[in-house]
Amino acid sequence: MNTDISDLTGRPVIIGGGAAGLMTALALAPEPVVLLSKSPLGAEASSMWAQGGLAAAVGDDDDPALHLADTIVAGAGLCDEVAARRIIEAAPAAVERLAQLGVAFDRNADGSWRLGLEAAHSRNRIVHATGDGTGREIMRALIAAVRQCPSVTLLEGVEARRLIVEDNAVQGVLAVRGEEPLVLATTRVVIATGGIGGLFHDSTNPTGCFGQGLALAARAGAVLSDLEFVQFHPTAFDGPSRPLPLLTEAIRGDGAVLIDETGLRFMADEPGAELAPRDVVARAVWRHRAQGHRTFLDARERPGDLFAARYPVISAFCRMAGLDPAVDPIPVRPAVHYHMGGIAVDVTGRSSVAGLWACGEASRTGLHGANRLASNSLMEAIVCAQWVAESVTGMSQAAAKPCELGAVPPASDPTSMRRLLSDALGVLRDRDRMTAAIRSLLPLAMGAGPAADPALVGLMMSVAARAREESRGGHCRTDCPDTLPVAQPSRFTLSSAIAAARGIAETERPSIRSVIS
Repeated sequence: MNTDISDLTGRPVIIGGGAAGLMTALALAPEPVVLLSKSPLGAEASSMWAQGGLAAAVGDDDDPALHLADTIVAGAGLCDEVAARRIIEAAPAAVERLAQLGVAFDRNADGSWRLGLEAAHSRNRIVHATGDGTGREIMRALIAAVRQCPSVTLLEGVEARRLIVEDNAVQGVLAVRGEEPLVLATTRVVIATGGIGGLFHDSTNPTGCFGQGLALAARAGAVLSDLEFVQFHPTAFDGPSRPLPLLTEAIRGDGAVLIDETGLRFMADEPGAELAPRDVVARAVWRHRAQGHRTFLDARERPGDLFAARYPVISAFCRMAGLDPAVDPIPVRPAVHYHMGGIAVDVTGRSSVAGLWACGEASRTGLHGANRLASNSLMEAIVCAQWVAESVTGMSQAAAKPCELGAVPPASDPTSMRRLLSDALGVLRDRDRMTAAIRSLLPLAMGAGPAADPALVGLMMSVAARAREESRGGHCRTDCPDTLPVAQPSRFTLSSAIAAARGIAETERPSIRSVIS
């Protein structure tokens, strides 16, 4: 790499090479921008693995108002309706924009979109590409466009370790290229680092996704929101490899059902059955397994012989496991799939820190509430990237203050967090396990070792989850099973989360309700 970092001074810096980061970089063109990706583009991005598509009201029988209504129901009272409406109304244009960039979406013989049905949607409104390869196809097109875009300086193999902030305003990014520390002087940074699945043992996310962007933002003083809400996908492939392969719920939309080893369809009597919201299905699968059963996705009757053609990626890994979905039930289990919480932002991506934006899964716009509606996440990333870019461009550009190269934190390793957080913040939670996790995580988060940033993210999530003394959406407490009549988002900073954690560790007083506001 021959890029002279000094030549990049003042350019906006995007941290993250998934769909949100790539789309933001393209939307900023022709303004020169720097895109940091800690690995080769697409190698560690959850977007690349997405099997679901983009939810958009593009069908003749559909309307954004119906899409919004489904989103709000799934969000269990915590959606920001104003933000959600704006994002959803922009979804059809986002699909068209991706098509213009070369994404080969699936179409019917007459050229219209081929629309799929997924859980908790009242209409067929999911636009897919190459069946279950939507994420791969979108990333192919976006990566090609970014590599050809002259205004984007792409720095692969460069990892952001800290944001440099003075007087609540961004002044730069401390990064590492190999063993070489770098300082990128800038007053405009976009965090697009994805989710937190790498903090858990059973996850469909790349193992390196542990909430890096949340740690960067928290240490910079930003407000974070709703970190307790984790979505478990109910049908991850139950096998030995990690991360767990996903079995998209589009298969259930095609008529597949959930059974146990006896052949019992244990979701049959639930409202919505297998197409109930993800949190409902995940809890049902979790509880059935806790009773000693094995759980399977049965696609033998529907889609049956059509499975391989409609879901080529899933069919391939089933064959590698010695299974034919048209003949054999597929073993499944819940796994961490998506994080509804994140850096608190408005729909333009602005955080509470001047010059800091967030986009994609690292952000909390208010679209998803307590439980994300299927296929709303890729859509949100594409839609909001345009608005983030407009906001970044519209910010009056001030010269970054000179930054000194401080101590460089070590590369993070979330390995030691996984069993602890899987136990404390699983599908079903309780006060005692969350308290134990907070006590274990606090000293690690306050340290300077490889576990510090992952522990910090896990600590903030645990503090928020312990504070929410109810069950709502993706947050289910066995000791607080009821849902409170008024839904309130959680909002806190690193300092308030640390103070709450210390109070728990030292006194065991329920002193953290103040983080709910």
